[in-house]
Amino acid sequence: MKGFLNLNKPSGITSAQAVAIVKRKLNLKNEKVGHTGTLDPMASGVLPVAIGRATRLFDFMLSKQKTYIAEFTFGYETNTLDSEGEVCFQNGKIPDEASVINALQDFCGEIEQMPPVFSAKSINGVRAYNLARNNKPVNLTPCKVVVYEFTFLSRTDNTFKFKITCGSGTYIRSLCRDLAHKLGTFATMTSLVRTKTGVFEIENAVDLNNISIEQVLPCEYVLANLPSFNVMEDEQKTLLDGKPLKKCELKAGEYKVYCGELIGIAIVDKNHNIKIKIWLK
Repeated sequence: MKGFLNLNKPSGITSAQAVAIVKRKLNLKNEKVGHTGTLDPMASGVLPVAIGRATRLFDFMLSKQKTYIAEFTFGYETNTLDSEGEVCFQNGKIPDEASVINALQDFCGEIEQMPPVFSAKSINGVRAYNLARNNKPVNLTPCKVVVYEFTFLSRTDNTFKFKITCGSGTYIRSLCRDLAHKLGTFATMTSLVRTKTGVFEIENAVDLNNISIEQVLPCEYVLANLPSFNVMEDEQKTLLDGKPLKKCELKAGEYKVYCGELIGIAIVDKNHNIKIKIWLK
């Protein structure tokens, strides 16, 4: 079996725990199963789960945009930058809506962002959160990320709700911290729901308690925007042997390749040479 499950992860469990439940419920003990784009335990929403050879599409999936609905509560900051941490700063002022809205434009486009200390970033082979939990120095460096949309939605007392669309590697908790600091105060992320990642949307996501094999989507689901071409059996063997194939009618770019069924993603160069980038058969 290979394909994707568009899972609506509940809050309160890790992404790895959600995958383990999927594997057990769908009896996939002999299949490789993994998720694309970790959601923190407190977060909920879209978590694409890849099954079998669909896991080979992880790198292809990582570049996709993600959309979140996030709530930031102003007035305090925790060591984890979310509601699960310990309060380390408090009694900060509560900004007005106009100040918040005006500040959002500074966090759109390509920006440099310092990851949270409690994050899965690797430092000399050790996860940053493990160092932080053991009160060891966590030496992180800023990363370039892209924020496509950062929109104010509503406010309830000290809690502001936002819609955020961003690229891979963006920490919403860091946006919360940095927005508050720009406004001269503190804030903590108190809710996070991922509503979209790539082609997967929350409206079509399945609840963890109601999953079934019939809900597994084919690999083509995430490759719908790629053009395709067919090869013959002998041409497939040529590609499988790692040799280039030539089709002069094809323009340079990425393609789905079929030989009766989807066999993978190919790269066509400017000289019309074809090589398989990802085998799915």
